[in-house]
Amino acid sequence: MMTFMEAVETCLIRKFATFSGRASRSEYWWFTLFMVFAAMLFGAVFGGLYYAMLVSDYKALFAGMLVAWVLLFLTGAFIPSLAVTVRRLHDTGRSGWWYLANFIPYVGSFVLLYFMVLPSEHNENEYGPEGE
Repeated sequence: MMTFMEAVETCLIRKFATFSGRASRSEYWWFTLFMVFAAMLFGAVFGGLYYAMLVSDYKALFAGMLVAWVLLFLTGAFIPSLAVTVRRLHDTGRSGWWYLANFIPYVGSFVLLYFMVLPSEHNENEYGPEGE
């Protein structure tokens, strides 16, 4: 079982864009919690910049900073989140293509959530050994 810091380090540094292999439940959920905290922090910064833009004479500067923050956060968050989700699907014995279930209206995200909470397949599967 991974700790919070191990999961964040694995997803953001060691396996930033690694779509092969497996990710344990603890790795996936600790990283998801980290991303929730990061999104909340980003929201606070975004709100502060938006307020500064509204009351400032430098609206274009603050608008540019807002766009830069949004692009930076989305770029930095999307790739490792997608990679750990694909590795988590591999850990349950499913193809990473199951991620596309997210795009099925109403039920797709619940299907993916169900796969994310399933226990790991014990022993080795076609995606690698357990606990990789």
